[in-house]
Amino acid sequence: MLKVKILVVGPCESGKSVISNFLADATEISGGQYNATKGVRILEFESNGSQNGNRSQSTEVELWDCSGDHRYDECWPAFIKDAQGVIIVYNPDQAKHGKELETWYNHFVDNAGLRPDLQCLAFAHHKPNASNTTAVDLPSSMSNGKVKHAWTNLEDDAEGLRREFDAFLTKMISALSQQQNQEELSIIQ
Repeated sequence: MLKVKILVVGPCESGKSVISNFLADATEISGGQYNATKGVRILEFESNGSQNGNRSQSTEVELWDCSGDHRYDECWPAFIKDAQGVIIVYNPDQAKHGKELETWYNHFVDNAGLRPDLQCLAFAHHKPNASNTTAVDLPSSMSNGKVKHAWTNLEDDAEGLRREFDAFLTKMISALSQQQNQEELSIIQ
């Protein structure tokens, strides 16, 4: 079984833990109040939604729910080590989140050497009962089709979020498999 490490990063109070819990089918009762993640939480689960060629395959996913608090930024290199994918979560209703997106993208995608088109996904996550407006201007590094964006709201379309994640996982695994095959061929030749 293939194992992948995916980081979930973004500004504070963007919904990273809620999305991570949903994807991992984990339940953490918070009473509806905000509880900041301290450092990182690692959730492990098996995903049956990925495709490799024409066949479905199970993938062991290690989802790293990273704190949005910059006091943990000295830990970021440890979080990034061996990561194969990044999900950037932000609240499109919060203009201040737009100002932080460039930092998250540069550090966790660009500096980590990940391919934005294959190894990065952005969730514009609307919280329950929020307006479906946007106050965020995306940085140029994340716009123009470089990074796949999905608008999410767990109350209105939870399965849409899961479909987006499964599609991202499939695309990422396919790219990783192709890269591995090329590396093996170069060793043989």
